[in-house]
Amino acid sequence: MKVKWLGHASFLITSEKGTRIVTDPYQTGGGLKYAEVKEPADVITVSHEHFDHNKVDTIPGKPQVYKGGALEVKGVKFSSVATFHDENKGKDRGPNTIACMDMDGMRLCHLGDLGHKLSPQEVAGIGRVDVLLIPVGGFYTINASVATEVIGQIKPKVVIPMHFKNDRCAFPVGGVEEFTKGKTNVTVVDGTEVEFKAGSLPAATQIMVLKPAL
Repeated sequence: MKVKWLGHASFLITSEKGTRIVTDPYQTGGGLKYAEVKEPADVITVSHEHFDHNKVDTIPGKPQVYKGGALEVKGVKFSSVATFHDENKGKDRGPNTIACMDMDGMRLCHLGDLGHKLSPQEVAGIGRVDVLLIPVGGFYTINASVATEVIGQIKPKVVIPMHFKNDRCAFPVGGVEEFTKGKTNVTVVDGTEVEFKAGSLPAATQIMVLKPAL
């Protein structure tokens, strides 16, 4: 499994057999200076209907758009957990869908714009996770401290932070440094992509900070 951070909450996930998934493609502008997402894909996952997560019409080909439920495409199994974009059960920013993907003997989970700590039922619905893609910037999503709590709830092998402020994101959110500060299990990857293989994952949770590709 290869995981490439395109920018914001958008990743390109590629299975060993070449199945391609793009998560939460964004619309540029409005504070986002990343380049447009134009990666060909078999599936696009959309966690919620906000402009910085649902720009599906720039993706080439005829990908399936996944917004929740059970789905299998080219050997990749998708499942979901319904959550919220805020701490008030969606009253402020609406619903949020967590997307889980099983491929190559591993399980990857994209938390979308999760806005709250998880309930025991939500943790059970997510299940075992090898690779966790988690928002850490706060304001619109969980912040650095709550993200750390959520990681403790899920206990993944690998954590890749997303949805944080940098030179291509001018949203009023925190930078990734607020999340990684004081943590010893952090690797800053000199690149945009990492590859994982079942049986070769870290024994203890490892945080990997990627560079945006776009």
